[in-house]
Amino acid sequence: MKSLPTLLLTLLLTLAAATAFAEEGFVPMFNGRDLTGWVNANCAPETWGVKDGVITCTGKPTGALRTERQYENFIMELEWRHLTSGGNSGVFIWGTPISAPGVPFLRGIEVQVLDQGYAEAFEKKNGKKSDWFTTHGDVFPIHGATMNPIGRSHGKRSFPSEERSKPSPEWNHYRIVANAGSIRLSVNGKEVSGGDECVYRKGYLALESEGAPVEFRNLRIKELPPTGATPEHTAPESQDHRPLYNGLDLRGWKTTTPDRWQASDWRLILKGGDPGQTLWTEAEFGDCEFIADVKVSGKSPTDFALLLRGKESPGTTVTLGELMPRGATGAQEGIKWGAWNRVSVTVKGHDIILAINGREIRRQQLPADAPARGAIGLVDIGTGVDFANLLVREL
Repeated sequence: MKSLPTLLLTLLLTLAAATAFAEEGFVPMFNGRDLTGWVNANCAPETWGVKDGVITCTGKPTGALRTERQYENFIMELEWRHLTSGGNSGVFIWGTPISAPGVPFLRGIEVQVLDQGYAEAFEKKNGKKSDWFTTHGDVFPIHGATMNPIGRSHGKRSFPSEERSKPSPEWNHYRIVANAGSIRLSVNGKEVSGGDECVYRKGYLALESEGAPVEFRNLRIKELPPTGATPEHTAPESQDHRPLYNGLDLRGWKTTTPDRWQASDWRLILKGGDPGQTLWTEAEFGDCEFIADVKVSGKSPTDFALLLRGKESPGTTVTLGELMPRGATGAQEGIKWGAWNRVSVTVKGHDIILAINGREIRRQQLPADAPARGAIGLVDIGTGVDFANLLVREL
C-alpha cells in the first residue's frame, strides 16, 4: 500500500497534468465511451466501434468516420496503431461531408496512416523502395482538393523528412497543425511533412477505414483563431445525407434476384445478363433527395432507371438511359459512358428534379395518384452497372 505522502504526491501530479491540459486549450474529440460527436459517413454500422477507451475500425468497407462539425484552424493530436502488418488508413483534414464522386473517400487533405509492412511488401515485390509513397507520414490532397507540398515531394505529395513511425502493433503519435490553409505534421514528436495553400482550408475532420483493422486513441483538439476562410475555400456543409448501402451486404434492401447484385466493398455491382427484378430499399421515403454515383457499361441508351414511391410506372420512373450520349463532349449533357457520374433525384410533393454531375437536367411530375411515401428502386434491366455512394436525406 502506498504511503499517504506518496498518494498526495500522485494526486498533485495528476491534478497538475489535468490543469496543464486544460490551460493549453485542448479538448477531447472522443469521450472514451461512444462515438458521440462523430458521423459514420459511408461505412457499415459495425465498421467503427469503441473498446477499452479506443476507437476501433475493422477496415471494411473503405470509408470514413467524420466529425459532426467543421473546423478551420486547429492543432489536433491523436495516437494510432495498425493491428496487422501493411495496414492502411488516414486522417482527412478539411474534408467534405460525403465522399467525392466515384470514390469512397472525402475530398480533402489526407495525412497518411500507413504501416511499414506496406512498404516492405512493395520492396520485396519490386526489388526496390517506392519513390511515390512512404509509410512515415505523407501529406497530400485527394479527389479534387489542392495543396502545395513542402520539403521533399512527389507530385503534390509531401514526403516526411525522417522515418519516424513505428510498425504494427506499436502506437504512433501524430500532431497536426492546420492554420490559414497550411498543414504541418509531426510524427512521434518531430515535424516531418506538410503543405501550404490548401483548398479546402475549412471542413470536416475524419478517420479512414481502408481494408485493415486500425485503432485510434487520445484524440484531442485545440482550435486556433479563424482567418476568414472564404466560401470557395470551405467544404460544403453537411445536409444530413445517410448511407443506404453498407459496403458489406444487402442489408436494408430487398430483391428476388440477390445473385445479380454483388456487394463489393464501397461499390454495389449489378451484373449483366437477362433482366431480373428491381432492388428496392426496405425503408420508405416521401419528400427526399436520393444520390447515387453510377458507372454504366451497357450497350443500349435506354438501359438504366430509378423507381420512386415503391411503384413501377411511367410517372414514377426516372429514366437515365436517354441521357447517355456516347462520346459526349463540350456542351452535351448526360451521363458519360464508362465513367463515374453523380446522379441526384430530388422529390418534393409531386415535383421531381434530376441533376447529373451537379447540373439540373430535367424536371417531371409524379402522377396525381402516386403514394405519399414508398421505397426507392434500382432497376435491373440486364446491363452491367456499378453504384457507389448511395445516399438519401429526407426533406
